[in-house]
Parts: sequence; structure tokens; C-alpha cells
Amino acid sequence: MNEQDFLAAYDPQAYPAIAVTVDVVALTIRADALHLLLIRRGEQPYAGHWALPGGFVRPDEDLATAARRELAEETGLGGDRLRRVHLEQLASYGTPDRDPRMRIVSVAHLAFAPDLPDATAGTDADEAIWLPVAELTSRELAFDHRQIVADGLERARSKLEYTPLATRFLAPEFTISELRAVYETVWGHPLHAGNFHRKVLSVPGFVESTGASTERGGSRGGPRARLYRASDARLLHPALLRPAREETVR
Repeated sequence: MNEQDFLAAYDPQAYPAIAVTVDVVALTIRADALHLLLIRRGEQPYAGHWALPGGFVRPDEDLATAARRELAEETGLGGDRLRRVHLEQLASYGTPDRDPRMRIVSVAHLAFAPDLPDATAGTDADEAIWLPVAELTSRELAFDHRQIVADGLERARSKLEYTPLATRFLAPEFTISELRAVYETVWGHPLHAGNFHRKVLSVPGFVESTGASTERGGSRGGPRARLYRASDARLLHPALLRPAREETVR
């Protein structure tokens, strides 16, 4: 049998139906704290519960397009600002009973960027908020979203160790102090300013000087700080290890 005859006789209804959704772990830094985008579900199942922004993948969409659409619906982002958001696949979740409606596999994505706007609830949500990650335990999450959030946070914290993605939380030009604040916020650990500055500048291709400096000094009237931008490294070598991991290595 050739392929044309095979496809003509093929019956997709002979197999159990499985739907595909996307869920987005969207992170940003607001008021010096790491925040997560959550929506309050307006429909069953889990009506009234908090959940990650997400939804069914449309027939004409690939996975990344669906994830960006869902993120845009809950943040109002569009155009160039949406394209500048870092988005990557996180993991797939397919436990048979994870959704009471039917067998649904979710392909979760991780997204982060600086200065993401206030959340705006989409058509199927009652409310959308940026919640400080430190307050997550006070919210009851739908489906298996607590596990997805935990996996997303660990991915973000790990990627800051060995990739330059911390710069994606910042404006195109930034100071080393601002970069350190990202690491401290995402990792949840204070870092020694001098050691961090030395480590960052010793990693080839991590950051490069713009040749400019801030317009004024720090809050205590110190000297103006130099401005940097992300350079061309894809991986950091040596990596910037989290404090807990540095202790383990020793």
C-alpha cells in the first residue's frame, strides 16, 4: 500500500482523543520582588481557583504561537514588546487524570522580561494578577499548576547560573548593581557586591561596557556607575553558581 492509499484509509477516530494545551509560567521583577502571572478561572473546572495563563492550542497554531497568544491576552502585550519577551518550552505534563474534562497534555512554557504591564483578565478569566512568588503558598492552584510553577522557578534559577538570561529582566543598558539585584531576587540570596562584580566581568562574552555611565551617582551620592549591555555569549563559563551550590561544590 502506498502512502496516498494509506492516508485515504486512515481513521483518526480509531484512537482515543487527546487535546493539547499550553500553560505559561511568566515571571517578571516588580518592586524588587519576583512576580508570577496568575489568572482566576471564571469557568469550570476549577472555577474560582488560580491558574497559569494558558489554553487550548488552535488547529492553525504551533506551540510557541499559542503560548505567545495566551501571554498577550493576559498582559496586553503586543508587537515588538511581545517579541522581546524570552519564551522557551519548559516541559510537557500528561498525567492521564490531570484534567477532569478529558485526556489533555499541556506543553508548559517559561517566559520572562522586564517591566511587563499590569495583568488584564482574558475572556475566560475573572481576574489576572502579578503575584509575588513569596506569596504563592497562600493561593490554591488549579490542575497540576503548582508543580509546573515549581519546575519553572527551578529552570529560571538554574539558567541564571549558566546562561546570560538574567539580562532579559533588565533594560538594554544596565549597571552591574542592577544585574546583581536580578540574581538576588530570582535566587533569593544576598550576594557580595565586590565578588559579584569581579565574577561577571571575568566571564567572557557576558556583558560589555557601553562606554557611558549613569546620569547621577547612587543614593548615597557616590560616583556614577558604568553602564553595560548583554554581549554575545550563549553560555557562561565559568558559571555563576548559586550560594547553596557553591557550598556543595566546596
